Amino acid sequence: MLPWVELGRARVPGGDEFRLMQRGDEFTIFAGTIGLMGSRQSGSEEVMANVAAERIGGRPKARLLIGGLGMGFTLRAALAAFRPDAEIVVAELVPEIVTWARGPLAGLHGASLDDPRLTLKVGDVGNVMAADASRFDAILLDVDNGPEGLSRPGNDRLYSAGGIGAAKSALRPGGMLAIWSVAQDPKFTKRLSQSGMKVEELKARAHGGRGARHVIWVATKG
Repeated sequence: MLPWVELGRARVPGGDEFRLMQRGDEFTIFAGTIGLMGSRQSGSEEVMANVAAERIGGRPKARLLIGGLGMGFTLRAALAAFRPDAEIVVAELVPEIVTWARGPLAGLHGASLDDPRLTLKVGDVGNVMAADASRFDAILLDVDNGPEGLSRPGNDRLYSAGGIGAAKSALRPGGMLAIWSVAQDPKFTKRLSQSGMKVEELKARAHGGRGARHVIWVATKG
């Protein structure tokens, strides 16, 4: 078996150290010793973007906020599915993730980072939501392994009642909040339902029709 080769390290503000590793044509970003994201598991992230496109992508000049660039699966799916007049904002907390996207992971990202519909902001997605007065038609959050934060304790506030309320306030009427998770979380489902939004819990495979079953919560603002 081919050995893992370390390509880079990044310190997550207030959290674990990330390591970008490569084995053959496979890339994985580790948080400590746990694989946080990998180049061979893109299915559920793409589903999240496609669900948003199906529900709000037909709106003229739709505005979409993606929390977490990662390996770019959600962004590329959104760019493929949304109209030419859409605006897509990506907030990425870790600067090195952006550097890797233009470096060793450039083959994965392709031309997505140069798409004129994209605005890429290095910073906390919570701050981006609070600072943008124009509001969004959809917010897609994939900043950790889900409500049980793995890489950064500070992410927990995004999944708190206050964080959910802030996301709701950042949505336009009829807008949707989608949240990705590696596993189910009944407590979070209840908390999200208490926001007054209509909540659905979707399942999506990690790799097309195969692999682990990930969870996507979709909350719609009335």
